[in-house]
Amino acid sequence: MNIVVKSEKRQGLGSNAARRLRKQGFVPAVLYGESMDSRPLVVSKKDIVQILRLESGENTIFKVAVDPDMYDVMIKALQIDPVTDELLHADLIRISMDKPVRVTVPVVHRGEPVGVKTEGGFVDFVTREVEVECLPRDIPESLSIDISELHVHQSFKAEGIAIPAGVQLITEPATVIVLVSLPHKEEEFPGEKPEEAVAEESTEPEVIKKERAEKEGPEK
Repeated sequence: MNIVVKSEKRQGLGSNAARRLRKQGFVPAVLYGESMDSRPLVVSKKDIVQILRLESGENTIFKVAVDPDMYDVMIKALQIDPVTDELLHADLIRISMDKPVRVTVPVVHRGEPVGVKTEGGFVDFVTREVEVECLPRDIPESLSIDISELHVHQSFKAEGIAIPAGVQLITEPATVIVLVSLPHKEEEFPGEKPEEAVAEESTEPEVIKKERAEKEGPEK
């Protein structure tokens, strides 16, 4: 898929100018990379959102047109409004198709662990993505792991992921991806029910108040 995003040089800087752009359906952006100075740009919010909805998401390689040039780029970072989820700003990084890049790739889980089916455990998804290095054309959309053979107290680590040819795992191999655990049991009081303990505690302030009144005697 050959995606081209048109851009314009950003003229006005500052928060007020950025708000005006967003109201018009645009997003402030900056383009930077090897052998080039950073360039403040304006891109269509719709174009960036459509790229993010692809399976490859932020790892999508596309072209940005900066008159009169065209660059291969990826999304390096996004600024999102924490309240409205509105896209506020995009960092675009220029890439070379013949040079390796480091990206994070989501990990997809297959199967239901034995420890969940028959041993009363539950799955704890500890790490949902890993970092890899490869040429831009070799970036996988995701990495799949089979967790169906995991028993309680067993884990699946990054070193067990099947890595495609041409891709190098950067994440520490011992990193836990999935862990099958047992639910924690509530602590019980030996020899007594929790309700009795609560009832006993609730009467204590009344006893203290009564004893204090007896010591102080009637008011004069």
